[in-house]
Amino acid sequence: MENFEKLAAGLLIATLLVMGLNAFQISQLKGSTNLITANSVMENKAVESVESKSVKSGSLPDVIPKGVPKIYGVELGVSYDDVSSSNTQKADETISKLGVLDKQLSLGGKDLERYIAVASQMSCEYCCGVDSIIFSNGNAACSCQHSFAMRGLAKYLIKNHGNEYSNDEILEELGKWKTLFFPGAMAEKARILQERGIELNYINLASNKYRGVEN
Repeated sequence: MENFEKLAAGLLIATLLVMGLNAFQISQLKGSTNLITANSVMENKAVESVESKSVKSGSLPDVIPKGVPKIYGVELGVSYDDVSSSNTQKADETISKLGVLDKQLSLGGKDLERYIAVASQMSCEYCCGVDSIIFSNGNAACSCQHSFAMRGLAKYLIKNHGNEYSNDEILEELGKWKTLFFPGAMAEKARILQERGIELNYINLASNKYRGVEN
């Protein structure tokens, strides 16, 4: 009986020690998680501040497109105003709407030739850094969501509104969305283009024509 009591007491002490250790580890884990979350929130706000205040303050050109795109805006249920740091969920949903078109649509013949001619002039240098969002054969060269969205829109306009949009007009539309994706960087690039006397339009601003002018 005495041995049994000693064994029980030993097990009780061991159990209490394990519980205490677990409680300590959990408290440490929670502290680390809270710190990571706080840092993430601070980083997000910092990016938001740089991108939005620089444009709104007037120190940089306001190049943000606004309103509903003609023709395809209503068809796809998208607006330039949907992509904003003030509503990241709406922005993600809109980017996904355009991006899924890249996976759903396929082009061939003259349409594919037009697609290559247009999309090869656009890159996503502020994200994935590739030379173009497509390879020379038209295949996707970048897997970021921005590139999916731009490729998807190009395919959609060529396939469904090829007679209503010229190649340059399609490139301009891609440039508008790219400007929405990277508002701070594009506003800074617009400032440099203006300083150098280069016409400020979405092809000059967002395509590969003046890529790297900031450097």
